[in-house]
Amino acid sequence: MSQADLRVRVECYAGYRGEEGPRRFHIGERTVDVEAICDRWLGPTHRYFKVRGSDKGIYILRHDVQSGAWELTLFDSNSRPDTRLSST
Repeated sequence: MSQADLRVRVECYAGYRGEEGPRRFHIGERTVDVEAICDRWLGPTHRYFKVRGSDKGIYILRHDVQSGAWELTLFDSNSRPDTRLSST
């Protein structure tokens, strides 16, 4: 899978404190609503969001602060409970 295959289009919402977070994202023709932001962390050049989607999958989305590009860095489909990501 190429890096271009991991690019996603993300719709965000800035809350009253101005912190932006993903609310919906699109992977090709597929749309996933964000039901919950499970975790978030900052790196020197990227922001990461661990989210639970409307399909009950767990995703880690990475936002490149400088370019504004988003990427899908991890996906857990919830189809195998024995390998489920923790803290979900």
